[in-house]
Amino acid sequence: MSKLYCALLVCFMIVLSVSDGQARSFDEIVASGTLRVGTTGDYKPFSFDNQGTYEGFDIAVAQSFADQLGLKLDLVKTTWKTLMADLAADKYDIGMSGITRTIARQKAARFSQGYVMFGKTILVNKDNAARFVSLADVDQKGVRIGVNPGGTNEKFVKANIRNAEVVMFESNLAIPPAVADKKVDVMITDSVEALYYAATDPKLAAPLAGNPFTRAELGYLMPASAERLQDTVDFMMDQMILKGEMAALKTQYLHMTE
Repeated sequence: MSKLYCALLVCFMIVLSVSDGQARSFDEIVASGTLRVGTTGDYKPFSFDNQGTYEGFDIAVAQSFADQLGLKLDLVKTTWKTLMADLAADKYDIGMSGITRTIARQKAARFSQGYVMFGKTILVNKDNAARFVSLADVDQKGVRIGVNPGGTNEKFVKANIRNAEVVMFESNLAIPPAVADKKVDVMITDSVEALYYAATDPKLAAPLAGNPFTRAELGYLMPASAERLQDTVDFMMDQMILKGEMAALKTQYLHMTE
């Protein structure tokens, strides 16, 4: 084997290693015939796994995106802990799972326009609604807070809770039933999710949802290099708003009226 051949082989392997994980361009996505959407499947009412079938507001929007582009929708399982790593590894094209727009994520990726405003609040058992009227009431010894690792809920708890006991749950979907059964006292979550559970489970309440602890927006996550994809996503969202489709989905899944 000649030295030149070896050198060329090494260069080829370097190119392969650099390109591995490179985000697909918009043209490559269209040419593939498939739109890959990363979703956690554990965050009602945006994305949840219903016995093997993904449902929720963001799943419906993802299907609309695929239909508008004339592509097949491929839902790719991700987790809050691996959300950014999976995006960087090109495991999906768009993250759609009730993802909060944060500066930390924006530094490594890019977001669509915001589509829901919300804030961090508490979900509690209805019997305990009068017990918690402030964050200070939550951060007390003897209070058990259910948290799913890797997302903004855990980040909020780490930044604000000093005295209460933090109980980790691998699945976000497991926390509301634990609150309903009084296995934990509080779930810190987004106001949209808290209001959804309070509206669908008579055991639960979201007493502070009208005055959340923080203010933020949800958006759809894309690779930092995906400028044309972001432009297209924003365009499709605008089209859905103009046609009333976005409002109809918010009424259906989020119990929100515009």
